[in-house]
Amino acid sequence: MISRTVMVPADGETLPGDLELPPPAARAVVLFAHGSGSSRHSPRNRKVAADLRTAGLGTLLIDLLSEAEERQDMLTAELRFDIPLLGRRLMAAIDWLGAEPATRDLPVVLFGASTGAAAALVAAAARPDRVLTVVSRGGRPDLAGDALDAVRVPVLLIVGGRDRQVQRLNEEAARRLHARHHLHVVPGATHLFEEPGALDRVAEAAREWCEEQLTATAR
Repeated sequence: MISRTVMVPADGETLPGDLELPPPAARAVVLFAHGSGSSRHSPRNRKVAADLRTAGLGTLLIDLLSEAEERQDMLTAELRFDIPLLGRRLMAAIDWLGAEPATRDLPVVLFGASTGAAAALVAAAARPDRVLTVVSRGGRPDLAGDALDAVRVPVLLIVGGRDRQVQRLNEEAARRLHARHHLHVVPGATHLFEEPGALDRVAEAAREWCEEQLTATAR
């Protein structure tokens, strides 16, 4: 396993991330985005990332906000809703992966949670040649705005069956997507998928979806 801490330049900031690539060769790299900027430390994202690596997928968990921005966001909760900012940070990470020898030939999967899902859709619309697919976990794709109409890669929207409001917002966003997409509902799960086995079902759905997209591109 290749495992190292990386520093990604973006918007005049340097964002830390954890890059892990399974041997002998990763088939794609999954770039995680969390709206609060805490992707690198999110136990839920780390759990899903570990499961995806067993399927031969590399992972990059990155903080989309600097430490100072994260402190500001903890007080104001404003930056986590700054979708253009988060989208630019993701684009910078995609470009960084494209320049790194170990990852430059790998397709990128964007995995967004909360408002990070909107940022992932914005980045996917701007980088269609690098992004294989977008996966949203309990996300707010509705906040992607006009980017929803511009996304051309397949999109998987995963929501909890008991997360009614977010499910409705995902359904509304899905109606604007021109790209192939699927809404996957995890029965009995709430917004954070804290119920026993709920995150396992999220990881399974994401793994199967990525496998389907990789198989389709190999044909």
